[in-house]
Amino acid sequence: LEMVERPHGGISFVLVDGQRSGRAAKAISNLVARKAVRELAEGVRDGAAARAAHDYLYTYKGGKVSATLNILSVDLTSNTLVLSRNSHCPTIVITPDGGLQILNDGSEPVGLRRGTKPHITELPLVAGIIAVVYTDGLAMAGARSSYVFNVTAAVRELTTQGNISAQQLADGLLEQALALDEGRPRDDICVLVL
Repeated sequence: LEMVERPHGGISFVLVDGQRSGRAAKAISNLVARKAVRELAEGVRDGAAARAAHDYLYTYKGGKVSATLNILSVDLTSNTLVLSRNSHCPTIVITPDGGLQILNDGSEPVGLRRGTKPHITELPLVAGIIAVVYTDGLAMAGARSSYVFNVTAAVRELTTQGNISAQQLADGLLEQALALDEGRPRDDICVLVL
């Protein structure tokens, strides 16, 4: 997870999960994240930054290694929330009026196929909007048992309990996932809440 200030106002968060886990996955994650952050810091738009990160990984590893890539941007120039996905994990958005939206349109990880593009969603930036982005380790929590973690239901339950901070929501999701995995997650887990 990396954060960068946007040159024309705003902030972007880049969440990358490299294929597999351990040192090799960390190296791939860092490689992709650094490329995306560098592009965003120079004023490149989110979709182009995601494509540049994909092209870089595809060229560097010859199309043999993948990574999921999410870019969440608060763009103060357009006054929008920009959500860029190259991941099979959906992004969950809750609007101030309580509406829940699941962004899960077809999207594939970066690094494998030439010409891979992100799925981009742009929403009006309004006070009280919540966005939840996560890696597949969260969605796979409990896979060793018969119970599979329903992330959307957990987000809905945590947010209906009243005013909840981003930190409390992220911590609540992580606590539930760790409990399902009996304190030993099978995969890297990362949660980003805005």
